[in-house]
Amino acid sequence: MSCCRTLLAGVAVAGVAAGSLLAGAGQTQTPLPLEPGARSGQSVTPAFEGWYPNADGSFDLLLGYYNRNDAQVLDIPIGPNNRIEPGGPDQGQPTHFLPHRQYGVFTVTVPKDFGNKKLTWTIVANGQAMSIPIGVIKDYKVEPLEDAAMGNTPPVVRFQLGGPAHTGPPRGITTSMSATLSEPLALTVWATDKPAKRAGPPPPGPHAPDLALSWSTFRGPGNVAFANPKPDIDKADGKSTTTATFSAPGDYFLRLQANDSSGDGGSGFQCCWTNALVKVSVKGATK
Repeated sequence: MSCCRTLLAGVAVAGVAAGSLLAGAGQTQTPLPLEPGARSGQSVTPAFEGWYPNADGSFDLLLGYYNRNDAQVLDIPIGPNNRIEPGGPDQGQPTHFLPHRQYGVFTVTVPKDFGNKKLTWTIVANGQAMSIPIGVIKDYKVEPLEDAAMGNTPPVVRFQLGGPAHTGPPRGITTSMSATLSEPLALTVWATDKPAKRAGPPPPGPHAPDLALSWSTFRGPGNVAFANPKPDIDKADGKSTTTATFSAPGDYFLRLQANDSSGDGGSGFQCCWTNALVKVSVKGATK
């Protein structure tokens, strides 16, 4: 499967093709790519991927981030150092920030009469404050559910065999589970993907897998150890299993990402990949 490689004539998406908006506090918006990071001590920049309409007339604002650190994973609690305002500070954003660029990690839904209003996501990491305005901004409409040029669609993931399907960006919690402290929790999903409707040139560079899964922490009061954060997928039925072990009791949110060969962030076009958020309530070990 391949994502679009050219822009459709007459569609004003020049900013989107660059990979979304990233900006620092007091700075103008700048497109990717940005300079590589150091191993630690650098900032984390919010990223506005774009917006898209919903059937009920509301809009979803799609967001990710860019952790410029090559090795430093940061946990930044909701509050003054991780806030979306007005209306926040908590509007569903992550508190666990992996290194490098993470695409389409969560969405913020705004009403159909949102108009020209703006929200601002601010992250303060390593003493550096970075902010980005987000809203229904002209030229930043994206199509994460189908690539118009190739007819490509995101992978489909299910948490029960034959159960409800999830595809595209996350909208709230996809499923909930429970676990016991220090006991491995089985994470089983079924992942499938359809070929693009129209053939196109292969992606540049090394060929990405036709379908790949990865698990990571989105929020949580402790550490999460995945037995294999990038588990294999059974080609016969799409089944994939790994385990997660939690270091402290409380509520965790895990992110499951499914990519087709268009790669992370759809190679900058915001299609075609799937992110699903999983809530896990972890209770203390029984004596």
